[in-house]
Amino acid sequence: MGTGLVVIAVAVVAALGLGLHRAASDGRFRGTRAVRGAAPTSEPTVASVLAGTAYDGQLGERATLLQFSSAFCAPCRATRRTLEDVARIVPGVTHLEVDAEHHLDLVRRLGILRTPTTLVLDPDGREVTRASGAPTKQAVIASLAPLA
Repeated sequence: MGTGLVVIAVAVVAALGLGLHRAASDGRFRGTRAVRGAAPTSEPTVASVLAGTAYDGQLGERATLLQFSSAFCAPCRATRRTLEDVARIVPGVTHLEVDAEHHLDLVRRLGILRTPTTLVLDPDGREVTRASGAPTKQAVIASLAPLA
């Protein structure tokens, strides 16, 4: 077997591995990230991740679905529809969409690495969990269960 065929085979296997990993992890809600500039504490007095932003007073009574998106992101449009549906059917849940390109300070502070990224915030604006990629409606509703 020639060197070229070996290189192609390795590239195909690597691409398949990365594709399978992304398919398995895309849109899954997993933990939280530390907010840059926030004091490292687990006390319930931690400030809202939206404190000092234009979105500060727009939190939902039960939860807020905070979506970071960009203009040319096709999965962002699907995520918007999903989150709007959940906000419409689950009482006390609000959906906020942030254009990541125009709010780079917030993107950096919250550690947003790609769009769409969805953060689930509690009524006080603290991050409960997050998902990178387009989550399913069932996954979003399940992520709200701890906030019942």
